[in-house]
Amino acid sequence: MASDCLFCKIASGAIPVTRLYEDEQLLAFPDINPQAPVHILVIPRQHFASLAHTAPEDAGLIGHLLAAAAEIARQQNLAKGYRLVINTGNDGGQTVEHLHVHLLGGRHMGWPPG
Repeated sequence: MASDCLFCKIASGAIPVTRLYEDEQLLAFPDINPQAPVHILVIPRQHFASLAHTAPEDAGLIGHLLAAAAEIARQQNLAKGYRLVINTGNDGGQTVEHLHVHLLGGRHMGWPPG
């Protein structure tokens, strides 16, 4: 855990959130600034500053992160579709330096996204 990391504090329970999904590796909770009717963040409990800070041996965790996001989408009744976003680095729009997936749904998503 990175002591100054917002998402590490959330994962440890130091900052309370509505937990929509959790297991020994991951936690999911609503985004505090939703950009769609459904906007959920899925984070690993282990701290990675970004996707760029993972290694090939982390592939199992990354796969689990995406599989969990798909399961959460099913639980949220997003059968018409949804978008998964992983912002990486400043130019990629990442604002919290802890790997996380945005699960967005509940409306049509336009393209290009930004």
